Amino acid sequence: MRKLVLASNNAGKVRELAALLAPLQLEVIPQGALDIPSAEEPHHTFVENALAKARHASAASGLPALADDSGICAHALDGAPGVISARYAGEPANDAANNQKLIKDLQGKNNRGAHYVCALVFVNSANDPEPLIVQTRWYGSLIDEPKGANGFGYDPHFLLPELGLTAAELAPEQKNAISHRGQALRELIAELQSRNEWQTQRD
Repeated sequence: MRKLVLASNNAGKVRELAALLAPLQLEVIPQGALDIPSAEEPHHTFVENALAKARHASAASGLPALADDSGICAHALDGAPGVISARYAGEPANDAANNQKLIKDLQGKNNRGAHYVCALVFVNSANDPEPLIVQTRWYGSLIDEPKGANGFGYDPHFLLPELGLTAAELAPEQKNAISHRGQALRELIAELQSRNEWQTQRD
């Protein structure tokens, strides 16, 4: 079974990504299991941060690596929190504090539109000249009062108008079917399976 290091120490992301990667029959190893520290994320875009994380994990492990950089962008806040979503309220990362700050910053704003962004980057090696990059969006709106106990991050405040539910009210399988991360990983898996070196993973 081919091994893949997952460049994340976020338990929620690791859980979602491992479930979504199941069709490739990979041994998915979180970087924390290999004592790989988190990479620096100094960039202003999701793609650049994801690429930095993927190259870092691959260099440290000697394995192919998959990195996710994702966050939420509030339309009334010019895209904030954006790439600093996980640490919007400061260090250390804290979901409750981040949500509280976001809802406070939205007070008095009529536009509650928002979207999640997921940038996924796969590299075969640390110096891979052809990283596979996928970026997707998941649209919704932000509500003041949290609803639901599933998911993580901003999910309790992220309302899906067409369903009348927040992301935190969705079952994991339902969320994975429609979320930004689910969309991105399905696109990435399709591309991996179209490459000759990954062809056997479908058999």
